[in-house]
Amino acid sequence: MFINLLGLALIIFIVWWFWLYKPEKTKVLDDEITITVENGVYQPANITLPANKAVSLRFIRKDASPCASTVVFDGLEISQELPLNKAQVVSLPPLERGEYAFTCQMQMYKGSISVQ
Repeated sequence: MFINLLGLALIIFIVWWFWLYKPEKTKVLDDEITITVENGVYQPANITLPANKAVSLRFIRKDASPCASTVVFDGLEISQELPLNKAQVVSLPPLERGEYAFTCQMQMYKGSISVQ
């Protein structure tokens, strides 16, 4: 009985973590924001940017996992290597309104940019 309840709790946690959990959005007021890559996540993972304004994303990778070594912006055709424990700046061109995703190359680390 205990094993079944533990298994059910684990299933509920997995569903919440991978499909239901939405971190708060971080609004960018300056021209640059720092994103930390650590423990399997981008922090902040959801970013709000103003439309038609160039912005720099400063990534600091603290996660030694090979999956964290690259950030990919699929809709923008941008891919950048992230060195371990060093800052790497990714410059984004002025973007139109919409949603843009960024991930690692295996799409295990996920983030989004909302342009308003």
